[in-house]
Amino acid sequence: MRLPTILGLIMLTAAVSACGQNQSASTTYTPNLAGGNSDERELNDPNRSTIWDIFDRSTAEQVTNVNRYLWAASLDVLSFLPVQEVDPFTGVIVTGYGTPPGGGRSYRATVHISDPALAARSLSVALQANGGAPVSAATTRAVEDAILSRARQLRIADNKF
Repeated sequence: MRLPTILGLIMLTAAVSACGQNQSASTTYTPNLAGGNSDERELNDPNRSTIWDIFDRSTAEQVTNVNRYLWAASLDVLSFLPVQEVDPFTGVIVTGYGTPPGGGRSYRATVHISDPALAARSLSVALQANGGAPVSAATTRAVEDAILSRARQLRIADNKF
């Protein structure tokens, strides 16, 4: 008695879940008050995600091309900080705490290079002082400027400018 009930529930579940499998085959037109078909827009939205997206390997990891001069300049300018994590595929450098030469406070930095262009928009630096104290925007800007200047020097030295 119990086995036929379980098998019946499994078949019923499979039948109900199969109803939603072929969503792109046909849609019904039911206009809303705004004058469009919201159901159709939702089905055709390229940013729409479903539960099945976790099995899609094409969106598993996004690889970003990073500018090699910004990468080298970031490691060069922040060489006084111990490097904890480096991911050249996504353009992230995470450092530990360290004291700059001639400075009294300890800092740690996270650098993100998001674009292959040698430009300020490609570089993002986040600084944190020891104990979680905030760092002034001027200090962060000075570090970004130092990295950009060093990257330009490396590019000129490479005879590609």
